[in-house]
Amino acid sequence: MSPVNPFDDAATARVVVDDSGTLREWNEGARLLLGHLAGEVVGSPAADLLDGRHDGPPTTENGRWHGTLALRHRDGHTVSVWVLAHHRTAADGAPGSWLAVAPPAPAAAPQDDPLVRAALTQSPCAVMVFDDRLLLRGVNDAMARLLGLPRDRLHGLRATDINSRPQNMELERLLRRVLATGRRQDLRSHLKAEGEERAHAWVALMAPLTDADGLVRGVCVSAHDFTEQHLARERLQLVNEASVRVGSTLDVNRTAEELADVCVPALADFVSVDLLDPRDTGGEPATVVEPPVGLRRTAHRTHLPDHSAGSAHSSTCPPAAAETGRLDFYPAGSPQAECLLSGRAIVAAEAHGDLERWMGWDPARLRQVREHGVHSVMSVPLQARGTTLGVAVFIRFRRLHPFTHDDVLLAEEVSARAAVCIDNARRYSREREATLTLQRSLLPRWLPPTAAVQAASRYLPAARSGVGGDWFDVIPLSGMRVAMVVGDVVGHGIAASATMGRLRTAVRTLADIDLTPEELLTHLDDLVVRLSEESGDDRAGEVGATCLYAVYDPVSRHCAMARAGHPAPVLVPPDGPARQVELPSGPPLGVGGLPFESAELELREGSVLALYTDGLVESRDRDPDAGLALLREALAAPGDSLDAACDRVLHSLLPAGSAGDDVALLLARTRGLPTGQVATWDIPADPSLVAPVRKQVLDQLAVWGLADASFTVELVVSELVTNAIRYGSPPIRLRLIHDATTLICEVSDSSHTAPHLRRARTWDEGGRGLLLVAQLTQRWGSRHTTEGKTIWAELGLVEEE
Repeated sequence: MSPVNPFDDAATARVVVDDSGTLREWNEGARLLLGHLAGEVVGSPAADLLDGRHDGPPTTENGRWHGTLALRHRDGHTVSVWVLAHHRTAADGAPGSWLAVAPPAPAAAPQDDPLVRAALTQSPCAVMVFDDRLLLRGVNDAMARLLGLPRDRLHGLRATDINSRPQNMELERLLRRVLATGRRQDLRSHLKAEGEERAHAWVALMAPLTDADGLVRGVCVSAHDFTEQHLARERLQLVNEASVRVGSTLDVNRTAEELADVCVPALADFVSVDLLDPRDTGGEPATVVEPPVGLRRTAHRTHLPDHSAGSAHSSTCPPAAAETGRLDFYPAGSPQAECLLSGRAIVAAEAHGDLERWMGWDPARLRQVREHGVHSVMSVPLQARGTTLGVAVFIRFRRLHPFTHDDVLLAEEVSARAAVCIDNARRYSREREATLTLQRSLLPRWLPPTAAVQAASRYLPAARSGVGGDWFDVIPLSGMRVAMVVGDVVGHGIAASATMGRLRTAVRTLADIDLTPEELLTHLDDLVVRLSEESGDDRAGEVGATCLYAVYDPVSRHCAMARAGHPAPVLVPPDGPARQVELPSGPPLGVGGLPFESAELELREGSVLALYTDGLVESRDRDPDAGLALLREALAAPGDSLDAACDRVLHSLLPAGSAGDDVALLLARTRGLPTGQVATWDIPADPSLVAPVRKQVLDQLAVWGLADASFTVELVVSELVTNAIRYGSPPIRLRLIHDATTLICEVSDSSHTAPHLRRARTWDEGGRGLLLVAQLTQRWGSRHTTEGKTIWAELGLVEEE
């Protein structure tokens, strides 16, 4: 027989034995070693080849065995062979098998191999060398220790002979690529080496080995343990992920859930977040915590296959001992109370013998800890800006190793970031609730019924950016007229709501003196400028706002309106398509010094006027023109109820039910007074003709069926007409307007001198007329017009049942 090349693939004996002990494969190396042909032994029990009694290779932790066996040669003599065997699992669920290899005897390996010498010289770490047939030519001592096999027994083996793990198969595939391309390759894996208690992170660097002519003759593989760098990278990645994912919303519960989501399973198998109950501390976080500590379960997550995607509100989420939302009290000595009292993380581990001591305060929890195999618990306080918010508890029961010092530092870092986000969410929620309360107190709780319009409104606070300064109002004016206003203060929060309240009050005051729309906006602009100046030199305190003000007269059916940088209203005629009113835009309030222009249009009875803020039509997802088109379409839909129209508009433009900015919407359907409910007389400037005027008024009241009000109306008309003749300037006009509940008496003249009440002395012969009018009527007043002034008085009518 010719001498056998020890590094020839056929020199290595390879056999496959199934789990039943039957030989399934037999290579040429096995024939050369024992003399049996494949057809003679395949299908027979492998034990027949053993010389003596053997129990077979035992199954180790990683499914591998090696040792010396006495085998029977075909000619009858005994051959002592070193064998390496490892178990292989079938991918399709079929029975597994054992691959047993017997490399050539160590004496056959050359002692001065140039490839081995080059590899050992060039590599400072665990090294193995493969030739161009992917057979091992040599390993150094570091690699032999890493593999857990004798160095001199590895010659002639393939990577897959050493082990059938996926990493070995991938290594052999990359070795072929290095041989084919001559380029370096890297393989990163996470596995447990022989004799180690825990898996490490490894990187295998594969470099081609060339001869003097530059031809690839083999591959040098060096293995490096980069576990520390891997763990550091994982910790950095977790911190970075926490900074991105935690605090995505200004919601306390959601932020707590995000903290638990980030840490499971990257840091722990179970995480719970319990926050101090703010109701126990007046709504503010506690600065000093005393046991027993009341903590409310806010969120928890666990790493179990059945609950990996479960909700944080699942009460069956093991090993959770508390449902979300439940308030529990933790006595002194519990991990939660102790970490809050000390202000530092506390770790309890079964390996240290202190887990049962820490959990002994609650037998139910301790029993659950034992049932789920919990071996390590870490409690970390949640603190931000000098206040204590709660505690985060990290538990391990799937991972085999307890929390390390680095894990504690990582948990503290992530928890500190989350605590700031929770505190931000808490502060935002508190300010938002206060702002909403202020906003609701400043906005009208109901719209006053008027003879001029039927109105409906909606207000929707911003979902994320905070409550702003949007407002609306319906203000009854003299002469059955009504003012409608909608505005928007720049910014959000309490300051914007407070500014809104001041502007709404100012609008009501200015409307009460019957200023025209452009004059009212001019005065309002001056007020905003002063508010900005009062806010200081800090530009962050500047005040800005937009506003639309409209006045509708049901007698003339004319509507005068002006706007200050606000969206123009949408008009829906009774029988026509919805359209946006053409109205000069005007500068926003707070610019100062620029004029405002008003426009007047006639509104037929039953017309709907839509006043709104820009949050209704503008959003990040669509163009403002598209929002206006949706608004016109929603308003044009048939329907008699204005409340239903408001809901339809919000559903069409804000289908999610929330908006990025505040939304104020005011819909008004116009009414008109029939000409039969208005009576007008031109009054000569002659005091002697006051009596005939009174007679005409009484006759008109009789026609209207208002004879019960004749005495009061006669006195009011007599006083107002007499004053106009005595102190005013012609022409003088008397007008009576009435609806079902109100009668209005108006006297106009061309004088711009405004009347006022005064207290008459005992001996004065006059001066009591306006005082008498004020006593007899519900309200009275005066308004200036382009022709002069109008004195008016309003009387309430008692409806007959």
